[in-house]
Amino acid sequence: MRNTCFLLLLFLFMWAMPQKGYSQKRSQRNVENRITAPDSVLRTPTMNPSVLDTLPAIKSDTIPKSDSTKIAPKGDIQTEIKYYAEDSIITDFESKKVFLHKGAWFEYGLIRLDADLIIIDWEKSEIFASGVTDSLGAIEGNPIFKEGATSYEIRKEMRYNFKSQKAIIKDVVTEQQDGLLRGQTIKKDKDGSIYLDHGFYTTCNLAEPHWHINSSKIKSIRGKQVVTGPFNLYFNNIPTPLGLPFGIIPDTPEEKASGIVFPSYGQEQVRGFFLRNFGYYFAFNDYIHTRVTGDIFSNGGWGAKASTIYKKRYRFSGGFNVDYQKFQSPETELNPVDYNTIWVNWNHSPESRGNSRFSASVNAGTSNYNNVVVNPNSFVQNVKSEFSSNIAYSKTFTGTPFSMSANLRHSQNIQSGEVNLILPDIAVNMNRQNPFQNAKFEPIKTLNIAWNFNLQNTITNRVTPPLGVSSDVVNQGQGISPTQDIIPFNLENLPLLLKNASNGAKNTIPISSNFRLFKYFTGTASANITELWYLEKTNFFYNPVEERVDKILESGFNRVTFYNSSFAMDTNLYGFYNFKGSKKIETIRHHMQPSFGFTLSPDFSDPSFGYYQNVQLDSAGRTQFFSRHQGFVFGGAPLGETKSLNVNIRNTLEAKLKKYNESGEVETKKIPLLQTLNISTNYNFAADSFQLAPIRMDTRTSFFDNKLSLNIAATLDPYAELVTTNPETGAVTGRRVNQFAWKSGQGLGKFRNVTMNINGNLNPAKQGGQAGEMRDQMTDDFLQQGGQLNEFVENEINQIINDPSQYIEWNIPWSFGFGFNIAYNQQPGRESNITSAININGDLSISEKWKITYSGGYDFMTAQLTQSMIGLARDLHCWQMNVSWIPFGRFTSYNLDIRVKSSILQDLKVSRRRSFFD
Repeated sequence: MRNTCFLLLLFLFMWAMPQKGYSQKRSQRNVENRITAPDSVLRTPTMNPSVLDTLPAIKSDTIPKSDSTKIAPKGDIQTEIKYYAEDSIITDFESKKVFLHKGAWFEYGLIRLDADLIIIDWEKSEIFASGVTDSLGAIEGNPIFKEGATSYEIRKEMRYNFKSQKAIIKDVVTEQQDGLLRGQTIKKDKDGSIYLDHGFYTTCNLAEPHWHINSSKIKSIRGKQVVTGPFNLYFNNIPTPLGLPFGIIPDTPEEKASGIVFPSYGQEQVRGFFLRNFGYYFAFNDYIHTRVTGDIFSNGGWGAKASTIYKKRYRFSGGFNVDYQKFQSPETELNPVDYNTIWVNWNHSPESRGNSRFSASVNAGTSNYNNVVVNPNSFVQNVKSEFSSNIAYSKTFTGTPFSMSANLRHSQNIQSGEVNLILPDIAVNMNRQNPFQNAKFEPIKTLNIAWNFNLQNTITNRVTPPLGVSSDVVNQGQGISPTQDIIPFNLENLPLLLKNASNGAKNTIPISSNFRLFKYFTGTASANITELWYLEKTNFFYNPVEERVDKILESGFNRVTFYNSSFAMDTNLYGFYNFKGSKKIETIRHHMQPSFGFTLSPDFSDPSFGYYQNVQLDSAGRTQFFSRHQGFVFGGAPLGETKSLNVNIRNTLEAKLKKYNESGEVETKKIPLLQTLNISTNYNFAADSFQLAPIRMDTRTSFFDNKLSLNIAATLDPYAELVTTNPETGAVTGRRVNQFAWKSGQGLGKFRNVTMNINGNLNPAKQGGQAGEMRDQMTDDFLQQGGQLNEFVENEINQIINDPSQYIEWNIPWSFGFGFNIAYNQQPGRESNITSAININGDLSISEKWKITYSGGYDFMTAQLTQSMIGLARDLHCWQMNVSWIPFGRFTSYNLDIRVKSSILQDLKVSRRRSFFD
């Protein structure tokens, strides 16, 4: 027994001595320690070696107590601890501390601490960290503390208890979503809430922020809000008298934050001074947000807006906006104005999944909205006259060739007041089927057939007079008279609108076959069968009393069936011209694609079909054919026999240029000389006059790497024109005659329509390329600057790519865009009409942070400036200022907007020209 005790004491002494000596020796290499729980030596008082030789001491440390297999020792630390230091790790077992020097880090669960000096106190379960002062007095290696996604940049020192997860930090900066908190002394709780003494809050991420709010007491509740006591607003560290007794700042992600929406200020010519878009933003949950704002005007008007956005990940997203405006001039106004107006927008976009899809794009409102409500960001909306909407549902029946769609369509012209509704528009389609795909004969093998069904009901406020046929229809033969009455589209007229609704169904069966002819030609044979279904038809008759043509509707189901057949043949021709001695041009290539087709269709005005009536027009006995379905939703059968030869020639012209790279090697580059040049016409052998149709020509090309584009289109009438002058009135009239122009000495013919458009966009930056390339480039730049990619960042990038005109690129010093258009029109017997205008837009950086934006134009025919806007943008890094001014015209106004800019847009180096909901 004595020998056993002696051996045990000797073993303990030999084991303890190296450990005691190790604490006095500096580490000679990098060390990384992993500890699952503190050693038992650290949990017991330091032993005196002189008492180790006594038997009572041995009895108190019996083997059964320390070697129990049933009771495992359990300390306060349950998670693995890792620590590391570049210079040295010193362990002092007497004080139960570990000293980490230079480039040290400590990890415990979700926390990580980096600093040049870290002291671990096992006795208190505490960590101390600070920087180290070098020989020049500069402090290096200040602590950086991370807990989950939250980081703390510490300027002085910190103490952290990894048992209670509480901390005391001196002079720290921490990021709370888009905001930064800084305080002299900070206390951190276990739940992540922090208490700041003499702290400030800002969204500017510079070391010396442009602005901040300063308060003696600030509390931040992680993921909820930042609450302050009395605070003052500082600009560039200069205090201002602006402040409040307390402040509550949301500390939630930008897509989850509710809060006050501050207004913009300005003045309009009619409604006077205004505060616009003041209200509140409600972030109800992760799926739906709503912004409710109001406008107030000094001359007696007000407005209310509600804007909602919603999104369900992987399913759908959209937005719904309503704007109601009311204005009534003061009684003392010389020209009083009184109106109520409303506008509704709804956009719904589904994700691509499943075999059904629902989408919506609604733009509708009162006809006077865009004439009285000034858009402060883009007056183009004010001068736009056409608006349309569509709500669509489509479904594909899996395993079958069938699909269906249902649409509710709306179109509106706010200048004329015309409104057209298609409620509903239902279509059922069968994809092309190849019933003989196993045949060996190619024309039979490629024979395919499809079926399309379309059902429509249209409602319009353009009402046809109940009696008589318009003289325009009589003169034109077919069509709808432009003199039809337009009635207000309101509830009072709803019975009349529904009564005049037009509906019908259309069946189309296209049959076609493609095959190769004579090795170099491609032939296409096709036939189309169309059948229309209506519940009524029109009977025309001559009224001798009124000497006019009257009509009456006959109810009953009736069918209109017509058909045509065609054969087309096309090929490709290539021509090359090589420049052997040229140093610049290597080759010019000409690609010509001629196409010839022949179309056959019978004369459906034959009385045997019953689709037309030959009706007397006047007492002189003149007659004219009238379609019994003219003005119906799908019209009627075509008039006249067709034996038509169709000709179309498509041309492209390219050049291959020589180019020397940096190493002196020759490279080639293709440039378009003519991107397209199309010439088309047709000749109807069955027509009794004017057999050759007008010749249509169009061409398109671009220059200087697509920075300048040119489009020209023209229509040439090959027939002569007979001009006569009334000797009594002096009126000049003209009409086409059935004789070619060159036979009458009028040249090749007369151009009836000519249009030319020149568009350019110039800036010193390189072209961004395709949208996908621009998106990848912006994403890479954002990540290189230390940004973290998430869904919100991706949405911002997508918005910039999809609508770059709404963002200011501060890295581009200037940009200039222009569009020049000129149009010529001359109809037989009428004077020619020429319109010409130029539009310009762009921006100019007058300094690194100031940019001027402009847009406007000039109408050469009226010799007047078109509606123009001048804007001034100031990049304040974390703030953004936009000033817009419309100097003249009915939309004369100015608008001033100053707001905090999202940190994401700061990192992307762009600014939004407008607020999100505008």
